[in-house]
Amino acid sequence: MPFLTRVLPIFLVSWLLTFTLASLFHSQYVVNQLVNVGVVVSISDRINLTLDDWLGLLPTYGAIIAIALAIAFLVTAKLTQKVKQYSMVLFIAAGITAFAVVLLAIESVMNIHIIAGARGWGFYMQLLAGATGGLLFAVLTNVLNTKK
Repeated sequence: MPFLTRVLPIFLVSWLLTFTLASLFHSQYVVNQLVNVGVVVSISDRINLTLDDWLGLLPTYGAIIAIALAIAFLVTAKLTQKVKQYSMVLFIAAGITAFAVVLLAIESVMNIHIIAGARGWGFYMQLLAGATGGLLFAVLTNVLNTKK
């Protein structure tokens, strides 16, 4: 069962980093917007908000990210079988694409931002989280494949 012992742990680590970064970027975007309108936010408040957001977003945004990345990485894994030399770039692009599709599709269909931190420059920070997750997945997959 190579999927359960090899691919799934790599995916879970990549997803966890991706979700954590997306949640962190969201939290700090929201705090920054508060600071911009004159609200004083202490470091302890920032930390508490960040931790509360991580726990609060995990069941919903975390699940959405997991599904989007699973689809994107599955398609990319099939594609990289044909063009192995571009696997790292393709997985980074897959992470970015997963986030872009989720955020834009939900905004287009429901006319809402699924996450407040995905407005303005926060949108690009969410894409950065996806890129980082794709990069980590590619690196861990390459390490695993060289150990075979």
